[in-house]
Amino acid sequence: PSLIITIGIMVPFVMAIWYSLTNFSFKLPAHKFIGLTNWVNVLSSGSTWKAIWVTLLYGVASTAVEMALGMGVAMLLNSLNNRFSKIMRVVLIFPLMVAPVTATIVWQLMLNSSAGIVEKLLNVFNVYNFPWASSPKTAMMTVVLIDVWVNTAFVILLVLAGLQSLPKSPFESAKIDGGSNWFNFRNLTLPMLRPSLYIALLFRLMAALQEYAVIYALTKGGPGDALMSLSLTAYQQGFKFQKFGAALPYILILWLIINVVAKEIVKRQRAAQKQAAGLDE
Repeated sequence: PSLIITIGIMVPFVMAIWYSLTNFSFKLPAHKFIGLTNWVNVLSSGSTWKAIWVTLLYGVASTAVEMALGMGVAMLLNSLNNRFSKIMRVVLIFPLMVAPVTATIVWQLMLNSSAGIVEKLLNVFNVYNFPWASSPKTAMMTVVLIDVWVNTAFVILLVLAGLQSLPKSPFESAKIDGGSNWFNFRNLTLPMLRPSLYIALLFRLMAALQEYAVIYALTKGGPGDALMSLSLTAYQQGFKFQKFGAALPYILILWLIINVVAKEIVKRQRAAQKQAAGLDE
């Protein structure tokens, strides 16, 4: 089974590399080998480097906010451990049940300048006609806001599971020795929780770097090209302009970025796991 899965992964990957070296297009009856022409065109284009910047900015910004909020809320729910916290654990899962496109459409209505509930709330503070996704200056903030609403619950669940799996004995020993809450958090909770945090970071950052649905549903990469990430650029080249060979370098560049980032996070996660095991002992 592992061999079959490996072949199933490698065959499309090798085919993608091959097609990136051709002029494959849905408009042409046949394709021919053109070497590195697509790669040269992509890497020499300023729009490519902007797409890389948009992809990285979106991935890092949304993941950073989700990790901070997720950890804070998870620690709060873990410390309360009462009826309210149990109800909130159920409620916080709801955004994960909503498709990203559906969530984006709902947020579009909420952010509407004439009838949106968010706009009405801002009016109370004398803020009117906030541009949200209609301005290049605030478009990134808007899509990050929606992504945070949809996916923070995922981080909360992982971190909360990690918190509840921590051993009790180190904390009991620290309490006997008079350790403060900050001391316990910095020297016990955080080091032992790092493996769970790295897992949450890995999954969320990989997904955020690949994000397509939220950006496309909200602005289709606009206004202008303000939100044209690598995923959206590849879609535009492959399906709108029907230049499949020219689209694949964008996907392969995205794969390379994710691969490098994932390997680094896994490396750090393994080191944190060894450190946590030492603290447990």
